[in-house]
Amino acid sequence: MIVIIGSINMDLVLRVPRMPHPGETLSGGRFQTISGGKGANQAVACARLSADSVKVAMVACLGDDAFGAELRAALRRDGIDDSHVSTIQGEASGVASILVDANGQNSIVLAAGANDALSPAHIDAARSLIEQARIVVLQLETPLATVSHAIKLAHQLGKIVVLNPAPAQALPAALLAQVEYLIPNEIEAAMLAGLNAASLDNDAAIEAAAAKLRAAGSANVLVTLGEKGVYAALSSGSVHFAAQPAKAVDTTAAGDTFIGGFVAALAEGRSEADAIAFGQRAAALSVARIGAQTSIPYRHELEA
Repeated sequence: MIVIIGSINMDLVLRVPRMPHPGETLSGGRFQTISGGKGANQAVACARLSADSVKVAMVACLGDDAFGAELRAALRRDGIDDSHVSTIQGEASGVASILVDANGQNSIVLAAGANDALSPAHIDAARSLIEQARIVVLQLETPLATVSHAIKLAHQLGKIVVLNPAPAQALPAALLAQVEYLIPNEIEAAMLAGLNAASLDNDAAIEAAAAKLRAAGSANVLVTLGEKGVYAALSSGSVHFAAQPAKAVDTTAAGDTFIGGFVAALAEGRSEADAIAFGQRAAALSVARIGAQTSIPYRHELEA
């Protein structure tokens, strides 16, 4: 089993010709509401990309609004166990306002809503679920105290802990030491390593940042580099995986799709190299489609 602990949002997606300047009103294009949130995206990616024998469950919070009902229904459509997805009375579900430009690049603003209500008590209530898991996946769109509590519990139970440190924030070394796979993008890697993001403009700088994060405690660090691929600093050695060819229409959830594919392959017992390549293939398909969960491919598409 794979257990994802994290956020669920409704994405409010607007296509724009370019990003607006401060104070500017810009005419946009198509508007969509699409199920999202980094936690839910990664759960959906795991569910769609896993073998039938691998079950996926989520621990999260939703509001008691119309978005909450829609978001829960979306999880169930992908066969995700939502028995520990709590509805918070009187709270709105999380939302993300997303602008996507003509080049497929996005700009995102979050309103956490019910995601902020995810507490250590919710993690303790889901202990029996976590005990069944082989891999536990987390992000940083829920309170850090809850993330830390969940990582500590999963680590104590001997689970493989995967952390996507997004949105980027400083993390204590004690937390990183309990993470088996830390998967930041290059901006997040720079922040965690105490470097200027602009300095990570070459392989040597990225290698140095990843090495610093491994020295801080994480056993393995995968830095996602978009069209430049993935730099993997693993306990077995380091390697730069070139990106798979793709024509980007919308990069929303590409990183989440990579993580879902990587975790799904690991859960099957594949090697780290095979799991990274599988995640890259999934991400390459996702960027050719619009939206978060609407862009995440299914296993049969990769096998084809």
